[in-house]
Amino acid sequence: MAKKDYYEVLGISKSATEQEVKKAYRQLAKKYHPDVNKEDGADAKFKEVQEAYEVLSDQTKRSTYDQYGHAAFDQNGGTGGGAGGFGGFGGGAGFDDFGDIFSSFFGGGQQSRRNPNAPQQGQDRFMNMKIDFMDAVFGAEKTITLHVDEQCTVCHGSGAFSKDDIHTCQRCNGTGQTVTQQRTPFGTFQSAAVCPDCGGSGKTISKKCTECHGKGYNSKKVNVDIKIPAGIVSGQQLRVSGKGERGANGGPNGDLFIEIIVGTHKYFKREGNDINIQIPLSVVDATLGTEIDVPTVHGDVTLTIPAGTQPNTKFRLREKGVKDLRSGRMGDQYVEVKLEVPTKISREQREIYETLRETKGESVFDRFKKAFK
Repeated sequence: MAKKDYYEVLGISKSATEQEVKKAYRQLAKKYHPDVNKEDGADAKFKEVQEAYEVLSDQTKRSTYDQYGHAAFDQNGGTGGGAGGFGGFGGGAGFDDFGDIFSSFFGGGQQSRRNPNAPQQGQDRFMNMKIDFMDAVFGAEKTITLHVDEQCTVCHGSGAFSKDDIHTCQRCNGTGQTVTQQRTPFGTFQSAAVCPDCGGSGKTISKKCTECHGKGYNSKKVNVDIKIPAGIVSGQQLRVSGKGERGANGGPNGDLFIEIIVGTHKYFKREGNDINIQIPLSVVDATLGTEIDVPTVHGDVTLTIPAGTQPNTKFRLREKGVKDLRSGRMGDQYVEVKLEVPTKISREQREIYETLRETKGESVFDRFKKAFK
């Protein structure tokens, strides 16, 4: 099956900046990461996104891809006099960049490249956490359970029983790669593959660690305390250092990023750092004025309703909103009056309303009608 265009995989244009490439990758990685997305095909999509990012995030590989497409990285793209055999990436066989090809054409020396045996940090992990409305307002502490691969505390990630049990791989001489050459009419093609004896580490172990059995890490189920700051909003992320995927060659774990999703409240509505609430008010109280105890996220506050208050009037309660996550400034609460007209009244109430109608004089509607004359 033909591979999709890498730009199409990440959903970006060919003129996308380095930051735009990174942003698109982070969003898609969160969406399709196996720890988050359990749907069929998510794992394959995640690998596809990683593959696209590995090329487009590297300026040299991106330039090569823009010029030659997938053929530049397809180790099975052809042999002999064709343009295939340009190598792979992501731990597979191949050149680090297209410049190695021209170096092999003209007999150039070996170019410097990243040491495959160097410690490498693991991939970041992503997850969502739904919290209550009030937890977002005041902050909270939550505990989550994770399955993580932590560096073995006995061998410190080496996988060996002792330092004397670690040896340089004889097949690759410690490079972690085996190199093969192929002569063609256009020159000599050189390709590198992960060493099958040491798995790319450049080292072999004669006696394995008794704690981790040579893996260099132990899988654990751990509880992690998450501190949710007051004022957080949906979409913001919390970073937990070292709780991502395990590193390679003794490198540190990646980080865990938790995206917060704030639940709704039955009455309070948040806009930025302000809180909005609608309160019912009788026609009598709106006409004559009154004092009421209005609910806020901080508790009840007495509010004076002046006589003659109109429907949908908004009152402001200063600093009764949410604390700003950065400045610490408190937002306000806005109280909107919703007048309630009774649908059922007693006989005594009806008599009072009838008396009011007889004595009110010119009605609001009468004044409205005069505008049409």
